[in-house]
Amino acid sequence: MTVDIRPWAEGDLPLLQRLMGDPEMTAHLGGPESPAKIRSRHEKYCQLADTGTGRMFVIVAGDDQTPAGSIGYWEREWQEDTVWETGWSVLPEFQGQGVATGAVAVMLGWARREDKHRYVMAYPSVDNGPSNAICRKASFTLLGEEQYEYPPGNPIHCNNWRFDLSTGS
Repeated sequence: MTVDIRPWAEGDLPLLQRLMGDPEMTAHLGGPESPAKIRSRHEKYCQLADTGTGRMFVIVAGDDQTPAGSIGYWEREWQEDTVWETGWSVLPEFQGQGVATGAVAVMLGWARREDKHRYVMAYPSVDNGPSNAICRKASFTLLGEEQYEYPPGNPIHCNNWRFDLSTGS
């Protein structure tokens, strides 16, 4: 299946509602968000590229470029440096088909072309086997486990993965 990403746009709210409003889709993220929170998130996604602090994308799959999920990167502080943090979500009907792995590879190309930060970090829950497998397949380096809050106030035990944009691992 062909996979690509395109910048997040105003018409992508229904996709975000499916991704962030569903209990199964948000099981590793503290549960579903309210309609108001999803609307606020959508507005942030639409404006993120204009801030210079990251980008959000729609993952598109197949020859017809069907919206299959979301992926993005945004700035965060890590060990006294600014890095990109990444996260992704793929609709159930596209899971297990290499869609997220393909989207991560394309996203890393976008982040590399920004030529702004050396590292991209990912923090999947230690219990999220598929997302941890994606990090391995994409050549991220596992740095260890840590406590992380997502959303704020909801502590999760996660793996700390790092991708070095200067070397490709």
